[in-house]
Amino acid sequence: MEKKKLHPSVEEFKTFVKGNPKIIQEVRSRKTTWQELYEDWYLLGEEDARWDPFRESKASNEQQSDSTKTVSMSSVMNSLKNMDQNQLQGYIANLSQALGTIQGVISQLAPNGTSSTSTKQSSGEKQPTGPFSFRKD
Repeated sequence: MEKKKLHPSVEEFKTFVKGNPKIIQEVRSRKTTWQELYEDWYLLGEEDARWDPFRESKASNEQQSDSTKTVSMSSVMNSLKNMDQNQLQGYIANLSQALGTIQGVISQLAPNGTSSTSTKQSSGEKQPTGPFSFRKD
């Protein structure tokens, strides 16, 4: 299916609406229609006083972000207070053990791994340098 290309002014209006989400709420509450809003935007422009109620002020955005930070920090602090310290210590121990295992596997697979070279020298046998052994016929 082909996607129809919209008129450039319609694309600009869509961008304007995305920048002012209160306009969408206005249409969804059935206070106005998209057609009316588009006509006003086309005739009056983006800077008209008609759009002032729909614009979000920077001060209100900053207040909202500050309150969100406060709420998130308080929720983090509350969750830390409610944690069982023994259970948290167990989780940390399991994570440390898993990381140690992963580190051991990586060092065994590495061609110049420090632990794999020390075991090769101590055994006195000549072992392949990589994870696969290749022999000459």
